[in-house]
Amino acid sequence: MPFDPNSLPLPAQKRIAIHVKPAAERALKQRHPWLFEGAIRKQSHDGNAGDLAVIFDEKRRFLAIGLYDPSSPIRVKVLQHHEQTTINAEFFLDRIRTTTTLRAPLLTQNTTGYRLIHGENDGLPGLIVDRYANTLVMKLYSQAWIPHLRAVIPALIATQQPEAIVLRLSRDLQQGDSSGLVDGQVIMGKLDDDTITFYENGLRFRANVLHGHKTGFFCDQRENRQRVRTLSAGRRVLDVFAYVGAFSLYAAAGGATSVTSLDISAPALALAQDHFRLNDDQPTIAQAQHKIIVDDAFDALRRLHEQDQTFDMLIIDPPSFAKRADEVARALKAYARLVEHSLPLLNDDGVFVMASCSSRISTGDFFGIIQRTAKRMGRPLHEIARTAHALDHPIRESFPEGAYLKCLFARV
Repeated sequence: MPFDPNSLPLPAQKRIAIHVKPAAERALKQRHPWLFEGAIRKQSHDGNAGDLAVIFDEKRRFLAIGLYDPSSPIRVKVLQHHEQTTINAEFFLDRIRTTTTLRAPLLTQNTTGYRLIHGENDGLPGLIVDRYANTLVMKLYSQAWIPHLRAVIPALIATQQPEAIVLRLSRDLQQGDSSGLVDGQVIMGKLDDDTITFYENGLRFRANVLHGHKTGFFCDQRENRQRVRTLSAGRRVLDVFAYVGAFSLYAAAGGATSVTSLDISAPALALAQDHFRLNDDQPTIAQAQHKIIVDDAFDALRRLHEQDQTFDMLIIDPPSFAKRADEVARALKAYARLVEHSLPLLNDDGVFVMASCSSRISTGDFFGIIQRTAKRMGRPLHEIARTAHALDHPIRESFPEGAYLKCLFARV
C-alpha cells in the first residue's frame, strides 16, 4: 500500500506545560536534549506522542520546547533551548539545511554514503537519516516523530532531492504503536533492489537499506578506515569483527598483501567478499589475497595462535560491550581479553587498531585498559593516534552521552 502522510496522527494544538526539578533545570540550561520522566515536577495535562511540550524553570520562564513521548522514560526530546520558536515545517527545513551544510566537505571526497542527521547531536533527538547515493534511510527511535513526518519528509525532499526514502523503525517502535508504519517501508519513490551501491572515499560499498543492521551500513568509522588504508601497505592484515569487510577492503586498497576477515556472521562475510569483487578494478584490491573465517572472535584468535599464525596489522572493532551502566566492568574485561588474545598474533613493528562504540566506556578507561594489558604482556604499545567522531557524526559538548566512538592506532 502506498505511503499516505495524511494518514498519520497530528500533534495536538494545545501544548503541554511542564515544570521541572532543579537538576533538570540545570541540565536544560546547559542545552541537554533529554528530559526524563522522573525530572518532571508538574505537568499541565497528559499528552500524546509528538505533542509539543514547553518546559519552564521555577520562575515560570521558558527553558525549552520539544516532542512529548509518553511511552519513553525520556519524556521530552528537546528541539530548542532558551529562545522560544515555532516548531513547524520551516523549523525542520532550517535544521536539515544546517546539517546538509555541515556535510558538504564530504562531497569533495568521492563519498556518497554518510550520515545526514545525527539525532541529538544535530538538534533532532531520536531521528537518524543516512544517505546512500540517491536514497535516504530515515530511522525513528521515538514514536514522537511520527506526527511530524508530514513536515520532515518534504524538508528532506526539498534539501536532498532523493530518488527514494526508506523508513526504518527501532525495535521498540516495531513492537509498539507505530501508527501503521512498517520497518523497511519505502515512503517516497521506488527501489528496484534492497541494496544500494554507494561510494566511500572512492571505494564501492553496498547497503541493504530495507533489512540491514541499523540503516544498512556503519558510516561512523569512515575516517578510521581511511587511516588504515594509509598504514597497510605490504602488510598481512587480520580484521576481527569484520562484519561486511569495510576495514578489510580499505586495508587491501592501501596495499596489504593479504587480508583475513573474521566474523561470526556468514552472511556478513559473504557481503565482504562481494565488496572485494565490486572493487576488483583497483589493482591493489585485485592483488590482495582475501580470506574469511566464520567463527567466534575469541575462539578464532586462540586457534590462530595455536597455529602459529602472525600478522603485521590487527584491526579489532567489536560491537558495543556495554549498553547499560552495569555492563561496564564486564566490557572492560572483554577489551582486556581481546588484547590478550590478539597481541601474540602481531609481529614486531606491527600496527594495532582497536575501537570501542560504547558511550558507557570512557576514553580514559578504554585507552587505559589496552595500554595496561599490553604492558603487562611485555608488548607495550606506542601510540600513533587516538581518534573519535567523523564530521558527519558530530558531538555536542552538552550531550556527552553521544560521544561513543573511540579508536587507538599504535605500533608494537
